[in-house]
Amino acid sequence: MKAAKILILGLQYPEPQSTAAGSRMLQVISLLQSFGCELHFATTQPKTELSSDLNSLNIMTYTIKVNDDSFDDFIKTLQPEAVIFDRFITEEQFGWRVDEHCPRALKILDTEDLHFLREWRETQIKSKQTTELPKHLTDKAKREIAAIYRCDWSLMISKVEIEILSKTYGIPKEMLFYLPFVYNTKKALKSDYPDYGQRSHFLSIGNFKHKPNLDMVNYLYRSIWPKIHQTLPQAEWHIYGAYCPESIQQLHSPKKGIIVKGRANEVLSTLEQYRVMLAPLRFGAGLKGKCFDSMLAGTPSITTPIGAEGISENKDWPGFVEDQPEAFAQKATELYTNESLWKENQKKGIDLLQKDFKIQNYKDSFKTKINSSYQDLDLYRQRNMVGQLLKHHHQRSTKFMSLWIEAKNTLS
Repeated sequence: MKAAKILILGLQYPEPQSTAAGSRMLQVISLLQSFGCELHFATTQPKTELSSDLNSLNIMTYTIKVNDDSFDDFIKTLQPEAVIFDRFITEEQFGWRVDEHCPRALKILDTEDLHFLREWRETQIKSKQTTELPKHLTDKAKREIAAIYRCDWSLMISKVEIEILSKTYGIPKEMLFYLPFVYNTKKALKSDYPDYGQRSHFLSIGNFKHKPNLDMVNYLYRSIWPKIHQTLPQAEWHIYGAYCPESIQQLHSPKKGIIVKGRANEVLSTLEQYRVMLAPLRFGAGLKGKCFDSMLAGTPSITTPIGAEGISENKDWPGFVEDQPEAFAQKATELYTNESLWKENQKKGIDLLQKDFKIQNYKDSFKTKINSSYQDLDLYRQRNMVGQLLKHHHQRSTKFMSLWIEAKNTLS
């Protein structure tokens, strides 16, 4: 599939300075452009002040509508060789129209992370339970897994989630392609990071539209920061994040060493100013962009098993992995005050990026996966009998619901 025309159906325009999902989308775009692909990006959402300028990257952009037959004309005119759906919701909205009007297009789902896994983990926190992931599917799980089956294959950001889908839910591994956060480490990593003595204070960072980040900051405020502040009264905790709500702004208290900063204009240069990044995430899924940004900035971090999941084993973490408030606070203090320990863990982060997340490790296999599946599309789809059945029933139910909404909108 040389110089393929690829349509990306985005949930929104990428916002790399506010969300890890935005950075991830730009990485996928960069890889596709390196293959010589002609890229088109369409979304139902308007641009914001944080949106990436895709047109400057030679990508055609379009505004599309849900439940509107104008998309049919759009896809028939464009005739892409492949369509990438940004999360399962866009596949639900537009997948059947792609099947109907562009049936030979390769369909790829970029899951970003498993939404149903994140939601299930949140319920575990709220109910104070610890149980295994149920084989009984929630409505969200049914929708997400069905979208995976309806596509030819899916981009998976975490090996842990590949194992969950294959072992717990029986999805064939050939339908799941591992593509984590990837970096050109020669360009991304610096040779002259600010050293230990040039840095001070703790920080946490994360988009506040993302519920795990809200929970993380409130958990830090209640259960961890008072312990750190008692031991290190001169150190401060700075809180960064786009879309900062009033409830977080009210935590601002210089007397307690808490400074609410809001959105970081430039994430890496901001992280480079700090000695330690705190990320006590209690639920979530996928890979945590804040942890990668911290490594790129040469800033050791302390997180939980949820935060470290899919990135590294505990012993190789560039900092510490703890899930109890007392141990978390103790390790944060130790990392903050011990220069040799701090330097050792800074190096761990740089080594981890170079070892497991270099873009060169994934570029060829990603290109091969696209080309081989496009060339053998009929065989791919014959093997995916479940997907064919789900397409049949989904197209009928979604199509007639969408046509009913269109007719209703026309009359109103």
